[in-house]
Amino acid sequence: MTTPYQQIQFPTTQKEGPVPDGTGQGSLDPLEAPETRVETQEVHQVPLTLEQAQTSFLRALEGKNRSPLTITAYTTDLTAFISFLHQNNLVIKTPNQIERADLTEYLSFLAQQGLMGVSRARKLAAIREFFRFLETHNYISKNPTLGIETPKREKNGRVYLRPDEYRAMLAQAGASPRDYCLLQIFLQTGIRVSELCSLTIPDIDLEGRSLKVRGKGMVEREIELERKGIEAIKNYLNTRPSTLDDHLFLNYHHEPIGQRGVRKLVAKYREKAGITKKASPHSLRHTFATYKAEKGVSPFQLQQWLGHASLTTTQIYVHIGRQNARKVMEQTSL
Repeated sequence: MTTPYQQIQFPTTQKEGPVPDGTGQGSLDPLEAPETRVETQEVHQVPLTLEQAQTSFLRALEGKNRSPLTITAYTTDLTAFISFLHQNNLVIKTPNQIERADLTEYLSFLAQQGLMGVSRARKLAAIREFFRFLETHNYISKNPTLGIETPKREKNGRVYLRPDEYRAMLAQAGASPRDYCLLQIFLQTGIRVSELCSLTIPDIDLEGRSLKVRGKGMVEREIELERKGIEAIKNYLNTRPSTLDDHLFLNYHHEPIGQRGVRKLVAKYREKAGITKKASPHSLRHTFATYKAEKGVSPFQLQQWLGHASLTTTQIYVHIGRQNARKVMEQTSL
């Protein structure tokens, strides 16, 4: 692939007055009208390496005040893509050398690795955003993602726990104030695992019975706390180690607990409770939303609690709640 620079045409208008005739004298014909010429200028641009282009893109995201989690996700997806290119195409050194075929081969590789459609679609979305940035800033002459279809997403049912299942998990975690509090906050607020890991002590308002959460896009929202959640937080704070770090949940090294640690913790108590379904922290979020919908909570209130940008995303829980209500009606018919 060539084109380390692009040719851009700039229209320039010649003002009224003597028009140069090549002799240095100029044309003195007063009837000669001003003319418009198109000049071609070559804008030389040193081609960026793939890694330099990635760094430039990530800095632009920081400039847009994108959340650290979003930047981390883009970093992971783009690093994996660039690594694939280096291993499978020794010719590619710059973004301008990437063809559509390279992208389709990468998506095919991900499918062969067993990645689900939803995961491949997310990775493609990150790559599209990357090349859109490069195209906008004239680092590439064409966008190789144009015309590539987004992988279809599987229609998997949302996993949520029955009351006897999540109560069994809470019973198993009862000996650990931290773990019990963590599970209760999931179940009583429906927050995301990333939001739980970001919670700080100042985010907890025990007197006002509320919790401040920073969600996607660093958007803050406030969620009301009920009695069980408040009691669990108080008990945990009485045993929480004293450190300079104000994150609410700490690991055994007295450092902020990470998402991987939380997932392992949920899996641990799921297994101890004898639950065979693949329940995760997100399953606890689904459990919260499903039972609130069953109890008649409005979609608008659910949207606010869950931090959904679109009400359409929230409607799925209302649909599940109605389905379950019909089952209960059938099971309790007179």
